[in-house]
Amino acid sequence: MCVTCFLGFDVFCRNELLWMENLTMVTPLKQPIVFELEGFYIPPGFGPLLFFLALFTYMVVLLGNGVIVYVIVMDKNLHRPMFVMVCHLLVCDLLGSTAVLPGLMMHFLMGQKRIAYIPAIAQAFSVHTYGVAVQTVLGAMAYDRYIAVCEPLRYHAIMTSARLHSCCALAWFIALVVIAVLFGFHMNVPLCGRTIHHVYCSNQSILSLACIPTPVSNIYGLSLTWIVNTGIFLIIAFSYIRILSASLRQSGVHSKAFQTCASHLLVYVLYQIAVLIIVISYRFPSASQNLKKFFSILFIIVPPAINPIIYGLVSKDLRSNIIKQFTTQVCHKH
Repeated sequence: MCVTCFLGFDVFCRNELLWMENLTMVTPLKQPIVFELEGFYIPPGFGPLLFFLALFTYMVVLLGNGVIVYVIVMDKNLHRPMFVMVCHLLVCDLLGSTAVLPGLMMHFLMGQKRIAYIPAIAQAFSVHTYGVAVQTVLGAMAYDRYIAVCEPLRYHAIMTSARLHSCCALAWFIALVVIAVLFGFHMNVPLCGRTIHHVYCSNQSILSLACIPTPVSNIYGLSLTWIVNTGIFLIIAFSYIRILSASLRQSGVHSKAFQTCASHLLVYVLYQIAVLIIVISYRFPSASQNLKKFFSILFIIVPPAINPIIYGLVSKDLRSNIIKQFTTQVCHKH
C-alpha cells in the first residue's frame, strides 16, 4: 500500500549510521561548501556510451512531455479538467528528470562529481518536490475522474474552472510547503562531511553529513512519507472503487469508465513499482552498488519517459490533436 514508507525507514537507519561515521570529523565546514557525489563506478572507456544513453533518455523525456504540454496549452479544445491535470503531471515529470539527468550526463562525460551547496539543496528540493507533487496531482486526477464517472450530469457544475485550478494549485501547494518545511531543518545545521554517497543530492544524503544528530528532521521525513503515500493511496482507492461500482451498476458507463481511468491508474501503479524496486534493492546488501544506484533513479526516468506514451495512446483526442499540430507546423514550413 505504501512502499516508500519502508524505504523511508531504511533511509532513517542508514542516516544514523552515516552520522556516527561523520563524528570522526568534528570540525564543522564553512561556506562555501562543495560536496562530492560518489556517483557511479564507470569502467574505463564506458563514459561516452553512458553519456549518450543518458542524453537519449533525457531527450525522450523532454520531447514526449514537452510535445504533449505544448499541444494542451495551445489547443483550447483540450482545456478540459482531465487534460489540464495531465499537463500538470507532465510538468512534474520534467521537473524530476531535469533535476538529475543533466548532472548525470556531466558525470558520465567529464567525470564531474562536485556540486556546490546551493545547487545541491536546489537539486534535492526539486527531486523531493517531484516525488510529492506527482502523487498529489494523481490524487486530484482521481477525484476528477470520480466526479466525471459517478456524477456525469453534475460534472460541469462541480468541476468548474475555478475548482479545477484550485485543485491543481492545492496539489502543488501541498508538495511545496511540506518539502519547504523538510528543508527548513537544514537551517543552522553544521556539516562535517563532503562526500554524498549517492548519484544525486537528497535531504537524507545531505543531513547524513551533519555534525550533530537530526532526529526531528528524520522523524518528520518518515512521517511525511507515510502520510503522503497512505493519504494518496486512500484517495485513489476510494475513487476507483466507487468508479468500478458505478460501472458495474450502469452498463453504459462500463467502457467509458475504464477508458478514462485506466491511464491514470496505470501511471500511479508504474510510479509505485519504480519506488518498490528501490526498496527491494536495499534488501540485498550483496548487490552491486552500481545496480542499487541505477534502481534508485528509475522513479525519475521510467515514469517521465512512459507517461506521455500512455496518455498519447489512450486519449484519442490528445493523439489526434498532436497529429493536427504536427501537420499544421509542417504545412506552414512548406
